[in-house]
Amino acid sequence: MRKIIVIGCPGGGKSTFAKELHRITGIPLYHLDLMYWNSDRSKVEKPLFLRRLEDAMAGEEWIIDGNYASTIELRLAACDTVFFLDYPLEVCLDGIRERRGKSRSDMPWVEQEGECDEEFIRFIENYRTESRPVVLELLKRYPEKQQVLFGDRGEAERFLRRLEEVSEAPASTLYAAIVQIPDWPDAIRLILRAETPEDARAQAIERLRPDCGDEIDRAEIRILPLRDAIR
Repeated sequence: MRKIIVIGCPGGGKSTFAKELHRITGIPLYHLDLMYWNSDRSKVEKPLFLRRLEDAMAGEEWIIDGNYASTIELRLAACDTVFFLDYPLEVCLDGIRERRGKSRSDMPWVEQEGECDEEFIRFIENYRTESRPVVLELLKRYPEKQQVLFGDRGEAERFLRRLEEVSEAPASTLYAAIVQIPDWPDAIRLILRAETPEDARAQAIERLRPDCGDEIDRAEIRILPLRDAIR
């Protein structure tokens, strides 16, 4: 987890999640809105936007927050990890309302109280039927990327809490288990505290057996030191 993109419907809290990820991991953070917009709400020229994006992606580590459909596949091809905040419409609309009147480090201007960009709101209202299917199809083209989808903010917050706990623990005692069960479309990923890789494997099996049943005995289980898995 060294080259990360954070995507999802506007208002879902991509920037907030990305900032927390940056705080915990120390990986440099870039906001697409700051690359694309001027403080007077005018757009930068496209070549300048692309140059700024390419400069960010030239680094060995980065977190890039934002959608921007014209460049999403460029970022997806370059990253190793995708966080998709796949939240319900009302959560996103509430997020838009809550951020009005607040100064934000990820935007070059302040959205005023009572301000309503109707075209932007329509984009959000149509995101699940128009933009989301396109994103999901893109993700299918890159199965080798680590893809993490959150269905609500609680899932994202629990992930960040666990990541922070892991970052504070002795690296030698932490392992990542990557479990691929036959005929299951996605691998299951766990973070485990154990004295040896064998102990971590046993923990993974014990934890997953209630949900997976006997299929866990046929699973391919890879155990890696967490430092190797996330770096």
